[in-house]
Amino acid sequence: MTNQELKEEDLKYIFHPCTQMKDHEKLPLISIKKAYGVYLEDFEGNRYIDAISSWWVNTLGHSNKFINEKIKAQLDNLEHILLAGFTHEPAVKLAKKLVELTPNGLDKVFFADNGSSGIEVALKMAFHYHANKGEKREYFVSLENSYHGETIGALSVSDMGLYKDVYNPILIKTLRAKSPKSQTKEEAKIALLDMENLLKEKHKNIVAIIVEPLIQCAGNMNMYHSDYLVGLRELCDLYDVFLIADEVAVGFGRTGKLFACEWAEITPDFMILSKGLTAGYLPLSVVMMKQKIYDAFYCEYDTKGVKSFLHSHSYTGNPLSCTAALAGIEFLENENVIENNKKTIRFIQEQLKRLESFPTVTNIRQQGMVCAFDIVGYKSEDRIGIKFYEYALKMGVILRPLGNVIYFMPPYIITQEEIEKVFDTIVKSLKNL
Repeated sequence: MTNQELKEEDLKYIFHPCTQMKDHEKLPLISIKKAYGVYLEDFEGNRYIDAISSWWVNTLGHSNKFINEKIKAQLDNLEHILLAGFTHEPAVKLAKKLVELTPNGLDKVFFADNGSSGIEVALKMAFHYHANKGEKREYFVSLENSYHGETIGALSVSDMGLYKDVYNPILIKTLRAKSPKSQTKEEAKIALLDMENLLKEKHKNIVAIIVEPLIQCAGNMNMYHSDYLVGLRELCDLYDVFLIADEVAVGFGRTGKLFACEWAEITPDFMILSKGLTAGYLPLSVVMMKQKIYDAFYCEYDTKGVKSFLHSHSYTGNPLSCTAALAGIEFLENENVIENNKKTIRFIQEQLKRLESFPTVTNIRQQGMVCAFDIVGYKSEDRIGIKFYEYALKMGVILRPLGNVIYFMPPYIITQEEIEKVFDTIVKSLKNL
């Protein structure tokens, strides 16, 4: 099948995610034949640097030989079984490893299929915990500018009107608190004061607070100081409210440490992991939780199922996905990736200085292996982010924008030469606008 034939067949049958399909009457659809390292290659041999890690999932490069071999070996033994009443080695090994790696006190693992599913599990489990304790709590608290996924529960605790406004009539009850608006300590204090006022008034009716530690990724890559997480943990303890850390996008090294919560040296009550969990290979998420949460559901058989946590996914704990996760973690450790990333982080920081002279660039920011900036001076109908994206594609770099926010979130194996090419493209794109 040729490149053009594939695109025509695609547009005939497929409804793409987060896409206004009419845009593809003008916006080119890129047909990818293969991927390796940081590159995606189309059917005509054109290469593109995957500067956004294919929606933030690919941490260790496409077609990583080490991970490939591990999955191939697992495929010959066991592809999938149900996890109710059965178990298998990859799931057990992965659960044990995650308990060892995540912040101290997260002692139990619940498997799900993707980030949004993991959020749903945490929300339901937190609510059900209080019900099992005889408490009637009905509200979740999330932050302004937050994003936690697009299933009903996850959307309910998000603050992205573009994604959720049309569904408001069917969403669950939530409360919203201020989000730190920058990476300063002062902004962290302002947001914590707002949260404290909310908790003083309503804590007896609040199930949990859910946050994206350090970076609100879909929220235009808003970044904030770790002091906020320190203070939030203290408030949750003071007012007896669960803290849910959504590390779907920021876990496994994105922020410069293995987990973003490590910057604040805190342990949340729940931690959701996905995306980088399998290094972008296969769908999988986990909900890490404290022992006391697990214990609240541990009881004699209940014919009505009132106390039991009756939540499941068909592919829970899939052996291939668990194997991919174990292989990715082993690669991270064997190759000392997180430590080696420190040099890459500094190099990205140096490259960001090239953007400071552009009058249309503002709010340049970085947290670990993520950086972003805003393009200003244009009207929303100009769709300047899309124009930037199209120009960068022609230069062989994928920089899918968030509105007028351009961000760079590459696989960790990217070289300095490849980073320079990305920033050369950014500079040329800015000059071309």
